[in-house]
This record gives sequence, structure tokens and C-alpha cells, in this order.
Amino acid sequence: MDTHDHAPRTPVTDAETRLQDLGYEQTLQRTMSLRDVVVYGLIYMVPLAPAAVFGAVFEFSKGQVALVYLVAAIAMFFSAVSYREMAARYPVAGSVYSYVRFGTGRLIGFIAGWAILLDYLLLPALLGIFGAAAINSEIPSIPSWVWIVPFVGVAAAINVRGISITARMNLVFLAIQLVAISVFVGGALVAVAAGRAQLSFTPFFDSTYFSWSLVFSAIPIAALSYVGFDAISTLNEEAKGGGETVARATMIVLGLVAALFIAQVYFAAIFVPTPDAYVDSDLAATAFYDIAGVAVSPWFQTVFTLISALVAIFANTLVSQATTSKLIFSMARDRQLPVAFARLSTRGVPIVALTVVTVLSIIIGLTAVGHIAEMTTLVTFGALTAYILLHISVLYRFGVLGGSDRKIFAHCISPVIGGGLLGYALWETTTDAKVLGLSWLAAGLLVAFVLGRRGTSLDTADGF
Repeated sequence: MDTHDHAPRTPVTDAETRLQDLGYEQTLQRTMSLRDVVVYGLIYMVPLAPAAVFGAVFEFSKGQVALVYLVAAIAMFFSAVSYREMAARYPVAGSVYSYVRFGTGRLIGFIAGWAILLDYLLLPALLGIFGAAAINSEIPSIPSWVWIVPFVGVAAAINVRGISITARMNLVFLAIQLVAISVFVGGALVAVAAGRAQLSFTPFFDSTYFSWSLVFSAIPIAALSYVGFDAISTLNEEAKGGGETVARATMIVLGLVAALFIAQVYFAAIFVPTPDAYVDSDLAATAFYDIAGVAVSPWFQTVFTLISALVAIFANTLVSQATTSKLIFSMARDRQLPVAFARLSTRGVPIVALTVVTVLSIIIGLTAVGHIAEMTTLVTFGALTAYILLHISVLYRFGVLGGSDRKIFAHCISPVIGGGLLGYALWETTTDAKVLGLSWLAAGLLVAFVLGRRGTSLDTADGF
């Protein structure tokens, strides 16, 4: 008798069936619950994210920093809707690259993946710079660049152990950040009650300086805090329930981070005496940390700084590396990048892609120390470009071709408004960001041409 006939078999889930219908086999480990995915998204977006760029956003917006985060949240709501629709329909790990590929075609999908790759390749390095700057403010005797290698290297060592380890650590990191935010907001309210600060509407609107151009010029920096939707969507093949779980998590995360971001930047802004306090000032890089000391106590400045650097930014580096490696894995699996990048370790980790991301992050981080504003706008250039292509794909795939499945708001109205808002924000980025960003896209088109010459077709549509 063949004992194999009676051996227990792992049941095939609906998520795996839908994945197979799209032409893929389940190779990543499907272990993450809805809570795990929400925590992953929150960690990627970083509840304390505004602390690192508060001074820069405050300067760009002339103090209307809460308005910037509110408008950015509204703009990202439409992106969240588009991600939700695509995640439910195409539960594949490649995020915006896969969504645009299935929604329009391979060439546009490749360009979307190449655009978001700019974000993902630079973000781990930028996070290393943020962390190094925070620690350097407390230990100025050690140069900032010294801290970049440990930041990136330790995160990579944890990611090598697999997504389950990362998920458990994320829960601890998130709890620490939420406690820090609660203490800061509580301290700010006590300061208001004691007369050391005053509640004001100017962080939301200042008639002296307000203009939509001014607000949107600051959004590319603030948007860095909101670009985690794509990271959530890379978990399609690791989430229990696949795309349905990812779709729910996307909307939950947006609501939570919008509330956290707006609250903390508002209470920080009421401690800044003038709208031009950080113009041409080195204080902008550590503005939030200094305010934390004023709002609560000098000891809290040190604690908050170390939490931001050693917990919040490190946790973001951890999930950023994991996300970037999965994007590269997905593109390599489709032979849109060298196939070696699709190699998995015995723990189901895209080990070659992770190694490349780690090395590049260290090199870029060491090279770009002292250029936070430029790096930030360049990172968001790639993300905003990819998001715009996502909106176009939703409009085309569901709005134009959707038939009876068409949803007027989600498939027609939302992508038009979302794409328009992000297009305007992209137009308001700095000239340097536009030049470097467009150069990156031009390089992507060149890579696509080379792949086509080698026989990898990028010009046929998928998913219809």
C-alpha cells in the first residue's frame, strides 16, 4: 500500500488559488494575520515619522504643518482606495509594480516598479541618515556617518531570519512609539494648562502666509510619512487571507497614522514662536526633539531622541529592507530584473535581493550624509510617480474595462482626484528632484529597451 496516499496534505487556501490563477506558485510563507499586517504598515509609516522631518515641513509651509499633513492624508486616502481595490483583485507580492502590470500592461508595470524602486532603494539609506543625525545630536563626539553601517547591517541580520521574527519585533517597536507619542501629547497639554504654550489654529491655517502652492510644495516631504501603502501590499503572499486582508489593513493604517501624524505635529507647532524659526537654520534637523524637551522635560528630549533613532527609525529600516527586497524579488521572478534576485533562502527570504539592498543602502547612506532634504524629495518623487500610475491603472482596468463590476467612486472618481492631487504635488517638487527623478525614469526606459532586445517582452498586456 502506498502510504503517501494517506499522508496529511496542506490544504490550498482561497488566497493561494487566486495566486495560482494569476500564474504564480506560493513560495513565500503565509503566516501574517490582519493584526500583523496592520502593525507592519504602521511600523513602515512610523508613528514618529513627522519628528525626523518636522523642521523641514514647518519651514516649507511657513508653520502650517498640520494643514500639510491633513492635505497629504486626504490625497493619500484616494491612493489607499486604489491599493485596496487592486489588492483584493490581484493578491500578488509585487505591490504597485504588479498592480499596474496587471491593470494596464507589462511596460507600464515595469515603469511603475522602476519608479517605486527609486523610493525603496533610497529609503533605507535615508532612514540610516535620520537615525545617525538623531544619535549625533546626543553624542556629537561621534560623526553621524559612523552610525549608518550598524543601522543598516543589524536590520539586515534580523530580516535574514524571516518575516515571522520581523513581525514579532514590530509589535514591540510599535508599542514603544505609541507610549512616546502619548507622553509628548500629554506633556504638551499640561504645558498649555500651565500657560507655557497656547492652543492656536495657525498650524492649520495662517492667512498671512497661506497659498495652495506653498502647502503642496511641502507635501512631497510630508508624503514620506504616508508612503507605506505599497509596503503593505508587498505582503499579499504572506498574509493569511491574501489580498482581502491587505485591503482591510490598508484603510485601517491610513486612519490611524493620519490621526497620529496630525496630532503630534500640531502640538509641536504651538511651541515654535515664529513661522520662520527654521529658515536657513541647522536647528531644523532636530527641531522636534528640542520641542519634546521643552514640552515635557529636558530628560524626555534625550529619551524621545533615542526612541526615535533606536526604535522608530530602526524599525522602519527593518521593514523597508524587507519590502524593497520583496519588490526586487517580484520583478526578478517575472524576469524584469536579473533572475538571480528571485533566489530564496531556506527561510523563504529573498536573500540575494536583501544583500544587494543592504550594500546599496550603506553606500548611498555614507555618500548622502548632510543631504536630508534632497534625499527626502527624491524618495517621494519615485513614490508619487508610481502612485499616479496606479490611479491610471485602476481607472483603466475597472473604470473603463470593468463592466458590471465597476464602482463609480472607487474606480472612476477616486483615481481621477487622487491622481490629480499627487500630480500637482509632484509638479511642486524641487527642480533638482525633478531632474534626478526624470533621469531615473529615463534610465528605466533604457533598461526596458535592453530587456526587449534580449527577448523579454514588455509590451503585451496582462490580466485581461
